[in-house]
Amino acid sequence: MGKFFESDMVREELTLINQLQQEIYSTTMDFPNMSRDDKLIHIDKLTELVEKQKIMYARLSLSDDPEAKDLLETLKSSIVLMGFPPNMDMNFFFDNVSKTVQTLRLSIDN
Repeated sequence: MGKFFESDMVREELTLINQLQQEIYSTTMDFPNMSRDDKLIHIDKLTELVEKQKIMYARLSLSDDPEAKDLLETLKSSIVLMGFPPNMDMNFFFDNVSKTVQTLRLSIDN
């Protein structure tokens, strides 16, 4: 394992990201039927996840570790698989995801 992934902080953050993803994905299909409070909790988790992913992406971008660079390329490839252009600025991507989540938050009371 590369030095990047040996960091306790990085491992803890990756664990938190994974846990949040599992929580969110396991309840996403129930979102339309959730109570208002449960929807807000779900959106708060989405907001936290996007922020953690954005920070992790920045850390990966700054690392010289070959495994970190491999993960960075995998992330970029996954964005392309979702239909985004290969040269997509990841900060722009994360900002747009954040805006979408905030729009979802606003739509709850409408």
